[in-house]
Amino acid sequence: MEISLDSRAPEQIPPIDFRAQLNDEQFAAVTAEPGPLLVLAGAGSGKTRTLTYRVAYLLSRGVKPGEILLLTFTNKAAKEMLHRVQDLTGIEPQRFWGGTFHSLGHRALRIYGDAIGLPKNFTILDADESESLLKQAVEHEDKLFFKDKTNPRPGPLFDVLSLARNTQQPLADTVAKNFPQYTEIAHRFPAFATAYATRKREQNVVDYDDLLEFWLELLIKAPEVAQYFAHRFRHVLVDEYQDTNTLQAQIVDRLAAHHCVMAVGDDAQCIYSWRGANFENIMTFPDRHPGTAIHRIETNYRSTPEILNFANGVLLAQPKGRHFDKELRAARGHAQKPFVVQAMDDREQAEFILKRIRALVEDEGVSLNEVAILYRSHFLALEVQLALSRAGVPYQITSGVKFFERQHIRDLVALLRFVYNGADTQAWQRIAVLLPKIGEKGAQKIYAAAVDHARLTQKNLLDVLNTDDVRSKVAKDARDDWASFCASLSEVAEKMQHARPADAVATAIEGWYGDYLKGQYADYLDRLDELKALVGFAQRFEETQDFLAQIVLLNSETSDRHVDPEAEAVRLTTVHQAKGLEYDVVFVIGLADGQFPGRRSIESGDVEEERRLFYVAVTRARNELYLSYPKVATRGGPGGMLLTPSRFLLEVPTDLYEPLRIKRSYGW
Repeated sequence: MEISLDSRAPEQIPPIDFRAQLNDEQFAAVTAEPGPLLVLAGAGSGKTRTLTYRVAYLLSRGVKPGEILLLTFTNKAAKEMLHRVQDLTGIEPQRFWGGTFHSLGHRALRIYGDAIGLPKNFTILDADESESLLKQAVEHEDKLFFKDKTNPRPGPLFDVLSLARNTQQPLADTVAKNFPQYTEIAHRFPAFATAYATRKREQNVVDYDDLLEFWLELLIKAPEVAQYFAHRFRHVLVDEYQDTNTLQAQIVDRLAAHHCVMAVGDDAQCIYSWRGANFENIMTFPDRHPGTAIHRIETNYRSTPEILNFANGVLLAQPKGRHFDKELRAARGHAQKPFVVQAMDDREQAEFILKRIRALVEDEGVSLNEVAILYRSHFLALEVQLALSRAGVPYQITSGVKFFERQHIRDLVALLRFVYNGADTQAWQRIAVLLPKIGEKGAQKIYAAAVDHARLTQKNLLDVLNTDDVRSKVAKDARDDWASFCASLSEVAEKMQHARPADAVATAIEGWYGDYLKGQYADYLDRLDELKALVGFAQRFEETQDFLAQIVLLNSETSDRHVDPEAEAVRLTTVHQAKGLEYDVVFVIGLADGQFPGRRSIESGDVEEERRLFYVAVTRARNELYLSYPKVATRGGPGGMLLTPSRFLLEVPTDLYEPLRIKRSYGW
């Protein structure tokens, strides 16, 4: 099947006064002469508007819709832009090649895949199917691999292979940088990847990453196809170029071999390296496309001049020569400077935020929907969630579930509950089914056997779990884990009897469940940080019963499953999830070294992406910005650990913000 070039006459579109509808910077980019163009669009500067009007401008100059390729990161973004183009020009979205890299890669492979030996009737595996096929491939190579609970399960293993494929880095390097918990077994992964690829070929199936890998292969190994695309698409436009991974950037380079490419992005907002985004793509764009004209769009329509001055101060701290110079300029009038707030600890930080939100709503008429609390990692928001819940202030977490509802938190709490109360069968069911090949019925049989044996021998339930009578009821695949599982429960019980709840929690994390966590989740280190936050929470309590009761009560209080998503509520979100959003008032919390930037970034000596993340956080605010940090970490063991303000705060000139002191009464 061939695609014919659009042979229709140039479109008759309504006249558009580009000069009147765009500012000077936007107008220069929209009307730029064809060639390699890099548009550096600062936060809140009208990036989408610029792209939309560029498409309309090309149409007005006689370019046909079928000669324009628009690459985006979400189908929603592509649809939004092309519908705006339709509003401007009357040309229907379906007449363009517009969409995500993956969707357009799929389209190209359906037409030309046979040029690289891919039958046109291939099918695409979804995420679950991909993991299942990988599991089969690995077990064929080593049937015992997944029996070791510290080895990655199929899901985390797929994440490792996927990141290596998208960044085109050796698996060993990918593991060392992103998944250090698997370093000792990384040498096994290449064989697994090869076996997985072989099975896909045998079954004529592809996974999500293949859509990019095979598209690039098509452009490299089938010159006639590459030439066709290069001539067909006179203009290639790429949205959010700073988020491209290595595969995507190479695809763009080959599609734009004739140099009519416009890449729109912002190097200062490149924050997704953990998903494969490569900062070097945007930095080296002019080198790979000689003659690139760089356009800067720096007029910001979102934030006050004072917030933008602070944001510019963040950018000025970047290493010389490792970023594009830019300076956001405000289109709005002056207002107050951002506030920097030092709190004694996480609890005082949360109380300050609660009181300030009440004042904003009651005294200044700010809608709860226009208030956002941003943080680097989920565990930093625990105290804020508790304070808002107790005060009855509605809130929604837009980047995941609430702290005590997160799966690994619930798992560990269930383990603690069972150790404390052996009659808690619900807690037993939750932890027992984490063992290999143990389902609900199997868990019930084991528990019944343990209860009977404990009654007969007049022993404690935990003491009989590892006896022959009980172990005989354990599924064969779980028996290797059973001894460490039972030992861990006993160790936690010992701590509960002779130490404080925080020690019991720490022991539970260090034992069997910590090993389980390592194999179960690719983001093991982040989840481990969250479990350690539970240790900090437990330090408040002297008795285990009070600690466990409080968790149940808080879980009930913080549950919002039945809350109307359209109802007014404060937004809590990680900074990563807040990118692209904006709010009247923004609180950025946990701005201490080791929290933001994170400890691992500091230890690796690379905090530049964290600095860009801070810039993204700051530029979400329209009117008011509060930057807070605790002086003492509640996760640092008994007595806490002293913290220093984030280096990102210390780098900004002091005249760009106002320090705010919290009084003991939480006044200011």
